[in-house]
Amino acid sequence: MLLKASELESLVRVACGSPHALLGLHPLGDGSGVVGRAMLPGAVTVDMVPVHDRSAPVIPLRRIGETDVFEGLSREVRRVHAYDLRVTWSGGGVTQGRDPYSFWPTLGETDLHLFNEGNHRRLHDVLGAHPRVLDGVAGTAFAVWAPNARRVSVVGNFNEWDGRRHAMRMLGASGVWEIFVPGVGPGALYQFELVERDGAVRVKTDPMGFQFELPPKHAAVVCDARASSWGDEAWMRRRRDANALKSAMSIYEVHLGSWRKKGRHESPGYREVAGPLVDYVRRMGFTHVEFLPLAEHAYYPSWGYQVTGFYAPTSRYGTPSDLQHLVETLHDAGIGVLVDWVPAHFPRDDWALALYDGTALYEHEDPRQGAHQDWGTLIFNYDRHEVRNFLAANALYWCDRFHVDGLRVDAVASMLYLDYSRKAGEWIPNKYGGRENLGAVEFLRHVNHLVHTEHPGVVTVAEESTAWPMVSRPPWLGGLGFSLKWNMGWMHDTLGYFRRDPIHRRYHQNDLTFAMLYHHQENFVLPLSHDEVVHGKGSLRRKMPGDDWQGFANLRAVLAYQWMFPGKKLLFMGGEIGQTSEWDENGEVSWGLLAEGPYHAGLQRLVADLNALYRREPALHVGDYSPEGFRWIDCADHANSVLVFSRHDPDAHRHALVVMNLTPNPHHGYRVGLPLPGRWKEVLNSDAAVYGGSNVGNPLGVESESVPAQGQPQSALFTLPPLSVSVFCPA
Repeated sequence: MLLKASELESLVRVACGSPHALLGLHPLGDGSGVVGRAMLPGAVTVDMVPVHDRSAPVIPLRRIGETDVFEGLSREVRRVHAYDLRVTWSGGGVTQGRDPYSFWPTLGETDLHLFNEGNHRRLHDVLGAHPRVLDGVAGTAFAVWAPNARRVSVVGNFNEWDGRRHAMRMLGASGVWEIFVPGVGPGALYQFELVERDGAVRVKTDPMGFQFELPPKHAAVVCDARASSWGDEAWMRRRRDANALKSAMSIYEVHLGSWRKKGRHESPGYREVAGPLVDYVRRMGFTHVEFLPLAEHAYYPSWGYQVTGFYAPTSRYGTPSDLQHLVETLHDAGIGVLVDWVPAHFPRDDWALALYDGTALYEHEDPRQGAHQDWGTLIFNYDRHEVRNFLAANALYWCDRFHVDGLRVDAVASMLYLDYSRKAGEWIPNKYGGRENLGAVEFLRHVNHLVHTEHPGVVTVAEESTAWPMVSRPPWLGGLGFSLKWNMGWMHDTLGYFRRDPIHRRYHQNDLTFAMLYHHQENFVLPLSHDEVVHGKGSLRRKMPGDDWQGFANLRAVLAYQWMFPGKKLLFMGGEIGQTSEWDENGEVSWGLLAEGPYHAGLQRLVADLNALYRREPALHVGDYSPEGFRWIDCADHANSVLVFSRHDPDAHRHALVVMNLTPNPHHGYRVGLPLPGRWKEVLNSDAAVYGGSNVGNPLGVESESVPAQGQPQSALFTLPPLSVSVFCPA
């Protein structure tokens, strides 16, 4: 036996950090031959059979004692060559194939250096499981970061989940463990078996897994992380050249599992839903779809916000290629795709990221930094280079692999503040004594810079609910670098106002005007999202006061106001038909309501018409973030709950006038100031009969008079329908 006793023991106990140094074929130190070794539990005989040089001798390996380690010496062979292991197993079978311990590492020094410094932009190309062909041999290269583990093995259905069979090697001081396993290809199931410093053995999923078994199972599935060829080149060119801030953007927010069912309970997959979803979104006129998180998550009622597989679309709806098909189908129809991205936290499942190598690897060790108080989850350590790289590369992966057009970043406020949802003494100040999470700030700036430079035209959207300054301003100005920010204040104030009985609204008109006092501080999205229709908050329809007539009139007014107010738009599925029940992730949108009287179908038609008007009229979107794009004509008529404002496209000199009457009483002969003379035609009236309204309005439009009013040189007499929003444009 040429092995030292300590080396043999390390192999037997599967405690060797570099098994490739002992196993495989190696030259003798004096150049007089070679020695071959293999560790094969269950083997009876083992031979090393040359692959390319048929004249080279077969090297028989002999079992060392009672161990599963086999060793053989050859003085005839003077150099290492390619070989197969021919194995007779205790069950009687014979196999022959290349030895995993005969291959060079599949990661280079540059890859490891970039990862350790936090700058590997294509981390998904090197970590995880990658089908490859090395030296003419098909197999899969496995690599995982676990710097504090004593041993890591890849286990799967190809080795009977036996951690002794494919122990991995650590590559230098990088913390990355690697092995190439011949014969393993797409479809194979695998996990990593780790031995912690205290000797405890854990089986963990692959943090970089690209596909997983159907939950509640959680083994990763070997698949090709590269996309097949795309056919959306024209879309990608248009996206790159477009100015998102001056373009129409109305977003239909969708939870894929509960938009529409097939049968009673089953959700359609990515491919099955593509056709119906595209047809519906195109008919409704939305410019974008935003999916609640599609990354793999074990707990379905988390709606995807407790991610266990950051690089894998959830297998509930199909494969990564199936998701590619869905995105491409939407792009072919001219519809953009945003996905929710969740870098703020991760769940505590002991088979996933938590205490990955037995230490706080992805999270903070101190619960005052690493434990999320509200959600029972763990907070990423943004100060650690490799963790920052894992997340930043993940953002780029979704843009690269799935051609998404935007990332809506969840729970940004919880990332920014060290004392988020914590009492005094429950958090640790930053190095300056402040409450700002400096690592998270730099991480967000870094990610936004990478996404915007590597994928021009992709937007990043912050769900950020505080007054943190310059969220949607570039880092070089001191901002966080997001393209857009959800306006949570607008949402709260607007719904608060419309909940009130109209008789009391005269005292709360500032709820609707306040948003313009801070509007130009950020690039805002106006959201009426999933968060507002769950957990006892009631559906949008149930938030509106009054009977069905008043309730739907109010709801039509809310949505028309949202579409006319400056900022991009977001509406959660079901809101467009006035769904009466709260959202249920186990159900579907209440499509049957569309057959129940005029109100639901009328609201749906209004949303489609709002989208059509919004998209075709530049005044309603080009100047969203320009001071010239909005002007109050009158916001002081509290007694009548009437508000009037104009929208303006300074480039094309287009105007739109918006008149809101938020009481159930119509007003006839109501004088409104006009910025331009001439005839103004009524282009939308939320009280029209086709929407389920009372059909009061100005069907012939109005003609201006040289009567100054409300600070404008011209004016006209209008009829203001009850509980309505009316829109006028110069004829």
